[in-house]
Amino acid sequence: MDWDNLRYFLELSRAGRLTAAARRLGVDHTTVARRVQALEKSLGRPLFLRSGSGYSLTEAGRRLSAQAEAMESAFLSIEQEVDEGSGGVSGLVRIGATEGFGVEFLAGQLAGLTRLHPDLHIDLLAVPRMVRLARHEADIAITLERPERGPYIITRLTDYSLRLYASADYLDSHAPIRRREDLREHGFVSYIEDLLYSKELTYFDEIGKPGQASLRSTSILAQLEAAKAGAGLAILPNFAASHAPGLQQVLAEEVEFIRTFWMLMPVESKDIARMRVTWDFLREAVAAHQGLMMGR
Repeated sequence: MDWDNLRYFLELSRAGRLTAAARRLGVDHTTVARRVQALEKSLGRPLFLRSGSGYSLTEAGRRLSAQAEAMESAFLSIEQEVDEGSGGVSGLVRIGATEGFGVEFLAGQLAGLTRLHPDLHIDLLAVPRMVRLARHEADIAITLERPERGPYIITRLTDYSLRLYASADYLDSHAPIRRREDLREHGFVSYIEDLLYSKELTYFDEIGKPGQASLRSTSILAQLEAAKAGAGLAILPNFAASHAPGLQQVLAEEVEFIRTFWMLMPVESKDIARMRVTWDFLREAVAAHQGLMMGR
């Protein structure tokens, strides 16, 4: 039996869709389909039920999945021993993070990690949604909410602060803002409420209902750019907005929001050298930039 075919089978069983499995494996979706079909042909039985909503395992597929995962664990253990025996760190680590944190902070920091370990390769998923370890979308995830359950190693990566920002042009051309009550007279750049991927992205209950949203987006980076262009006030993380040209803090002494980033990875990955090195690097990088995280 071809181990490569089993890898494709495992990724499709976890992702449930050809395109998602293909992205994870770095191949075209037709390659995934062909590999899975070859495996089914060699076993003489179907492993998946195909439907409009995706791929789900048959009973034979579920039995094979348990065996293939055991083989995968054994392979990872061997890989770890090879890494440690050679004294180097190599392989791929996929990190999932919120869009703003991934783009504005992690991307620059991870360049330093790859310089330290030239044989280590990083995939950074900086997306405006929750990255799911349970679906094997990433090896390490940085999230806004602490998971309530699951076989994960979890650490509180850092607290971070958000404040009100607006462009100088917007502030010059609109009514002055001297206290919270004045916010009712202003438009806000904000999230689309019914598309929020985390309750931690709701802020208005903490400052009272402000004026109407003048522009909404699922992307925090789009909100930042809109605020820079004068579309309205925006609640932005200081690690992204404090150094953005043209933005000024509003009611800096009165309005601040504190949120937390959690970092997690599967328990079975904790002793893999490349995971451990990446995990430790991320913790140290964030610890060294607490002033930026908290807007000080």
